[in-house]
Amino acid sequence: MNFTFALEQFELFVLILIRLASFVFAAPFFNMANVPQRVKIGFSFCLTILVYSLFPDMSVEYNGMIEYAIIVVQEVIVGIMLGLISSLCVQIIMFAGKIIDMDIGISMAQLYDPTTRMQVGIMGNFYYYMMMLLLIISGMHQYLVAAIVETYKVIPIGGVKFSASIYTTIIGFMSDYFIIGFRIALPVFASILMLNCVLAILARIAPQMNMFVVGMQLKIFTGIFVILFTISMIPSISNFILDEIEKLFAMLVRGMS
Repeated sequence: MNFTFALEQFELFVLILIRLASFVFAAPFFNMANVPQRVKIGFSFCLTILVYSLFPDMSVEYNGMIEYAIIVVQEVIVGIMLGLISSLCVQIIMFAGKIIDMDIGISMAQLYDPTTRMQVGIMGNFYYYMMMLLLIISGMHQYLVAAIVETYKVIPIGGVKFSASIYTTIIGFMSDYFIIGFRIALPVFASILMLNCVLAILARIAPQMNMFVVGMQLKIFTGIFVILFTISMIPSISNFILDEIEKLFAMLVRGMS
């Protein structure tokens, strides 16, 4: 038994496991708190065995523990960046839900979401779970697994290069994050804006009416009414977010290759 060869293969196996485990712990659907840690670790280990068997010619070169530690840090950064940017794309719908909650006046009614361990609004939570259901049906989890496995063809172990295009990609996405979220909430925002204009006119015509009490009920009723009519847009929104995940994933991989 050649012990040196076996040790080198074990070190390569650990490097593969680090990238995949970092991605699984940051990617959407896999990073939920209700997914047990043992499942995440076991799933990462199974993916590592799959990648190790698919790329038998993979190798890594380094001199000393310092260079090996640098490669470990690079693999962690690659996995977390790819998983985090995918998770942020899904969080767009949560941002749109917060805008809707503020418009219809139920932003103070917060719920504790055990899957994300955050205080979320009612409509934001509703939109988020509807979106996650549609993304899972459309195969988002399969795409994420296939994409992270394919990254080893473009970004080999120890061959990560961080170019300036990564920063421009992230900055461009952060600006699109607010634009896309506002567009999703635009029907409710426009209807509530028109309702506020009508209430302002009524307040001038009939000052004896308490517009504060009437307005709160009308905003909730109008918001729910518009949501029921625009709920058919959710499948197209999920397709758009899935396309956004694929585009950003490809741009980041291209920037690190």
